[in-house]
Amino acid sequence: MKAIEYYFSPSSPWAYMGHERLLQLAARHGAQVEPRPFALGAAIFPISGGLPLKQRAPQRQAYRLVELRRWSEHLGVPLNIHPKHFPVSDDEQAALMVAAAINVAGNDAALRLLGAIYRALWAEDRDTSDPGTLIGIAGECRLDGQALYAARDEARRLYDQYTQQAIERQVFGAPWYVYKGEPFWGQDRLEFLERALARD
Repeated sequence: MKAIEYYFSPSSPWAYMGHERLLQLAARHGAQVEPRPFALGAAIFPISGGLPLKQRAPQRQAYRLVELRRWSEHLGVPLNIHPKHFPVSDDEQAALMVAAAINVAGNDAALRLLGAIYRALWAEDRDTSDPGTLIGIAGECRLDGQALYAARDEARRLYDQYTQQAIERQVFGAPWYVYKGEPFWGQDRLEFLERALARD
């Protein structure tokens, strides 16, 4: 089966806006999406020249808001460009919940949970760094949130493994998709990913 590696940050608005479209195009082409939570800010930015949002130049921060609004309207995806709980104080907790879901319930369940975490942050003004919120979101996805939260330490091995894979694949942003070794950075590259899938 065709497989798409999906490297993401659970607090990325761009990953949020591409998430459902990624799942839809994968379904159209009989491809499997393999979620890969990884340490974008802690491990990737320092070696790739990336900067946390607050450290970017003011003009870059301002244009980011223009693009977020533009893409939200273009795609019809609800998005609050100034969510109450962003920047997320600790998005590793959400990433570890998704990694735990991969271990415990499989990729499809993890992707369902990830989509709900994105919506919680960017459309529902919920705090996705809060354990109670994460446990609740998992329950809404018909998953055992308490069990997933308790399994975070074991899931860290998978999280670290995916982070190392991201380094080896020269990933420097999110969302990042890899198909048959070819990288695609950003939700605005999904059309090119779909063309690659269609060739096969």
